[in-house]
Amino acid sequence: MEAITSVVAAIRWHDDINANVCLFAFVVAGAVTADFLSGLVHWGADTWGAVDIPIFGKAFIRPFREHHVDPTAITRHDLIETNGDNCLLTLPGLSCMVYKFLIYDQETIEASYGTDCFVFFLAVYVTLTNQIHKWSHTYFGLPTWVQKLQDWHIILPRKHHRIHHVSPHETYFCITTGWLDYPLEVIRFWRSLEWLIEKTTGVKPRSDDMKWAGKPNWIWSNFGLKLI
Repeated sequence: MEAITSVVAAIRWHDDINANVCLFAFVVAGAVTADFLSGLVHWGADTWGAVDIPIFGKAFIRPFREHHVDPTAITRHDLIETNGDNCLLTLPGLSCMVYKFLIYDQETIEASYGTDCFVFFLAVYVTLTNQIHKWSHTYFGLPTWVQKLQDWHIILPRKHHRIHHVSPHETYFCITTGWLDYPLEVIRFWRSLEWLIEKTTGVKPRSDDMKWAGKPNWIWSNFGLKLI
């Protein structure tokens, strides 16, 4: 009897270990996916398009252009301005999960456990991406725990993100954890995409961004500010 009890305990322990390993894998997968998506959006907005595109240009492209001119402006944004848009992006996926948990039976819920874990952790990281980006530009008054997460490279470190802000802003686009920045740079992922798009469309990458960087008087006049 004792032998049977020991075997059952060992099986449960093994199942617990497997469950924890799977959960950790979903946490990492969510972080990596969010990091890649943040890089893709960041690269797209930095590299293509122009501020004078109707509606889309002012609403989406312009903040990225202004960020290269004044990187610390994001540190003056409040909680809602910083995180509101990303929170809204995650609502459909999280709402579907809540609906499933309320309506579906236990067996159906357990069958999609892995997918739901991945979607949940992806949503968490997507929600936090702009806040993490804001912290990477904040050099005073950061909580100790945030600084530790940056030092351990669990979230985007300040020194790491500084590489992107060296003109012409053509590398290290990922802003959730920054884990993918170096591997994508090694395989020339972004530059290969830029080469393909330029060959296909004839549009040069970062032409609008370079215009902002190369004409300070024009930039500041568009901000409604005056150079001293």
